[in-house]
Amino acid sequence: MDPRELTIDQVRLLLDRGEASAVEICQAHLDCIAQRNPETRALLHQDAAAALEQAAQIDRLRKAGQPLPPLAGVPLVIKDNISIRGQRCTCGSKILENYQALYDATVIARLRAAGSLFVGKANMDEFAMGSSTENSAFFPTRNPHALDYVPGGSSGGSAAAVAAGMAVGALGSDTGGSIRQPASFCGVVGVKPTYGRVSRYGLVAFGSSLDQIGPLARTVKDAARLLGAIAGRDTHDATSATLAVPDYVAAIENPVKGLKVGLPRQYFKAGIAPEVTARIQAGLKLLEQLGCELVEVDLPHTEYAIACYYVVAMAEASSNLSRFDGVRYGLRVHGEGTLTGMYRETRDAGFGNEVKRRIILGTFVLSSGYYDAYYLKAQKVRTLIKQDFEKALAKADVIASPTSPTPPFRLGEKSSDPLAMYLSDIFTITANLAGIPGISLPCGRTSSGLPIGLQLLGKHFDECTLLRLGHAFEIAGGFALN
Repeated sequence: MDPRELTIDQVRLLLDRGEASAVEICQAHLDCIAQRNPETRALLHQDAAAALEQAAQIDRLRKAGQPLPPLAGVPLVIKDNISIRGQRCTCGSKILENYQALYDATVIARLRAAGSLFVGKANMDEFAMGSSTENSAFFPTRNPHALDYVPGGSSGGSAAAVAAGMAVGALGSDTGGSIRQPASFCGVVGVKPTYGRVSRYGLVAFGSSLDQIGPLARTVKDAARLLGAIAGRDTHDATSATLAVPDYVAAIENPVKGLKVGLPRQYFKAGIAPEVTARIQAGLKLLEQLGCELVEVDLPHTEYAIACYYVVAMAEASSNLSRFDGVRYGLRVHGEGTLTGMYRETRDAGFGNEVKRRIILGTFVLSSGYYDAYYLKAQKVRTLIKQDFEKALAKADVIASPTSPTPPFRLGEKSSDPLAMYLSDIFTITANLAGIPGISLPCGRTSSGLPIGLQLLGKHFDECTLLRLGHAFEIAGGFALN
């Protein structure tokens, strides 16, 4: 049994035929973690005993002749900003280095009920602030396809773990591309659902109006299964939608001929690496061969997206991270013995440079005299960007673009240039500003073997169209494992 080749359907087939037990499947992935994690450093920590006990429960059900839940025995890795009761939840930060979650996030409770096994917590950029997983307070993660390269971020540990065979799937969070960009860099599928489709209860907040939990997997079908398991209304999250959750797995088998694929003229300009352009153009030709019609669309406010996003995201980060003050949980540094000193020393010691930068900028744009000039104006631009997508998606069923303007870059290549790092998300942040769903699909490789991703964006709560077009694309292009 090679864990690098298993899908959710294959795990279920092994169990149903009695060819492997859930404990054996779990142990195979734990063995892969022991082999690959020292070089990739995709995981921050794990509770192998808890995962094996989850697996043993599945085996007891099977031996008793009880029906198995839909994700029975499926090993998953969870980004370390999502709470699993009794396990550490560090968010890649020193300030939460020893914090243990007191409850399960809603997505974890749903996956637990579906029979999933949690084999590890994934490394990430600190508080999900980054595009390379180099901002982790503990260590950077390396791309399993080329260890000198980054896996993307901030869900780089999740993407790398799936690509390396440490888990069948993973959960990440996406605030500005943090599922889709690492999926692209690691050659896996990553889905950012519509804002409100998946509960955020138990996700440590970065930007509350932007954050969304979503799956990473080796195939679109696996991503569809995981999304179906975690989606739906949650009374713990007032922003979760009351809409019914479709059968995503059934939807992927529907035909794609006749779908209109929008190509934003603003997304296909200079600045895209030549090998990315070549692979994306080949991908678009494949979509035409599948019977899709390519149409040009206009997203005129794209040039303001980076500035708009970072004003909104940093403002929300400044507000959300104020809770880490040394009083309620996490690190406490007593400092000079005063309350103010304790606040200052705790936050100085606990937060890394990128987090400090974003807190400072976010506090500035929310401050008296600057709120209207920056934050309020950014919210107005955000509305214009949302309206751009509504108009474009009235002409097209989906919008296609590169997931990232470049292939994976070398470790350290952009770490001293924050603006260059921010521009890695130029094609992904707009979906978060507009609240629409997106998916990154493997779309070939560079001449040196580095993965490249194609992004599809869709209408609000229309993940079905993205998944079925993505499924057809990966099968036709030979990108699927099975």
